[in-house]
Amino acid sequence: MASATYSEELTCPACRTFFTDPVTLSCGHSFCRECVAGPRCPQCETSIPAEAGRRLPTTLTLKRLVEKAREAEKMKQEPGSARAEVAELCPEHEERFKLFCVTEQQLACVICRDEERHDGHKFKTIKEAAASLRRELEEDVEALRGDIAATENLADTQRAEMVKTKEKSQQLATQIRRQFQEMHQFLRKREDEVKNELRCQEEATMEEMRASFNAMETALSESKESEAELTAVLQIEGSEGLLRSWTRGNSGTAPERSFRPRADDLRVVDTSLSLGPYESHLQFFVWKEMLQVIQPRAELLTLKSISADITVSDDGRSLFCTPKSEQAPSGSSFSFSTTVTPDQNRFFGSPAPGFGFPPQSYQNSAFGSPAPEFSTGFFGSVPVSKQNTGLCDILIKRHVFSVNEFTSGQHYWETEVGHRDYWALGIKDYFLNYDCQKYSACDPKTITELALGARLRTIGIYLNCSSRKLSFYDADNMTHIHTLICGPMSTPLSAYFNIRVTTPDRSPLTVCWY
Repeated sequence: MASATYSEELTCPACRTFFTDPVTLSCGHSFCRECVAGPRCPQCETSIPAEAGRRLPTTLTLKRLVEKAREAEKMKQEPGSARAEVAELCPEHEERFKLFCVTEQQLACVICRDEERHDGHKFKTIKEAAASLRRELEEDVEALRGDIAATENLADTQRAEMVKTKEKSQQLATQIRRQFQEMHQFLRKREDEVKNELRCQEEATMEEMRASFNAMETALSESKESEAELTAVLQIEGSEGLLRSWTRGNSGTAPERSFRPRADDLRVVDTSLSLGPYESHLQFFVWKEMLQVIQPRAELLTLKSISADITVSDDGRSLFCTPKSEQAPSGSSFSFSTTVTPDQNRFFGSPAPGFGFPPQSYQNSAFGSPAPEFSTGFFGSVPVSKQNTGLCDILIKRHVFSVNEFTSGQHYWETEVGHRDYWALGIKDYFLNYDCQKYSACDPKTITELALGARLRTIGIYLNCSSRKLSFYDADNMTHIHTLICGPMSTPLSAYFNIRVTTPDRSPLTVCWY
């Protein structure tokens, strides 16, 4: 930047402005070419031939100094971006920038390139580097715009889910309020407890959704800000100016690409509000606490049996074991009380995939006689033989289903299991199993052992067809036992019962009617 003294030296003595096309007379004084009009020097009166004045060459050094002075004056009046544009020379070597150091992401002159600190560095011409950077920035801007659109769509979806959550919360609150209005005033406390549970779920869900939405808003804001910054850089037309604006503040190493996708890191939190059975069977569950207050909502199941060893009571509610013989005929269905062990597999050949064995006949090498065909049950089936029944805990079981069928909606029923030593309750392929003081939740792929305290007497079963959840409860105190997530279910569905066929028993399995 020119000082006051420096400016005076660059000012024409005749017109008192910066030199324009400066010339130097034979007397050593300098003037603008247009200011040398007379035959004498305007300053010292030295004679100047008219023809000689017109042929005087331009003083190039003085002209360059004047140009720098003018740019310095311009920098005083313009902001930083314009000020940066006039710095066309390398500050170390006062040479024009002609190269771009790719390694350090800095402009460089030809002298800089040959210095030791740039040994091994990669250089490009300014034009080539600017073109490459421009292509990259254009790709980043395009990708940013796509990311912004994706983030906006996610934010819109999240906003819609938040509205749905509010609407469902209000719907459930109305349903709860309507059902509790049918109760007496002393049940108000229970109503408040259930509504508070809903509020807690709503707050927890909304908090997670708000966090997700805020993250989307932040990502959207940052992406838009990045887009604006990159767009501003792309609007600079000069190659050198583009590179200088992009590399300002970068030194040492090349910076990372400015674009980083954000939408892939975001997810929409779905509405997950659910009160379980209190959503559709609230009065019945509260009725279990206050039996004299409400009308029941349990399913009135009627049972059917296709086994000669299982008798259904006249009212269709109870199952009795009435085996016709001590041994089932060949081909009858057997089931293990637990999964088949490798030791058991020795007697019956190679294990088949899943829980069962494939229907087939082959030689039973353990007993030296052909084994009858298998009949597959849920836990697997084994051949019936007097010789091998004592080696494994093989007990005849029979499947029973309800006459009632379910195709949609939410359903709840209860079953008294009494003192039986074996039972299985639920729906086909998904059930709670009790076998000699061991409880387990079973589905087609896994068997989950459950650690329960006191022995269960009455089992509550809640089926939600829309969410494909099957929940089990200790119906005596309405304590949750376990929930199974069911796979694709083919409707209609029926309630499933399985009991062990032994000697005639006096402890029937009974579905509850209220």
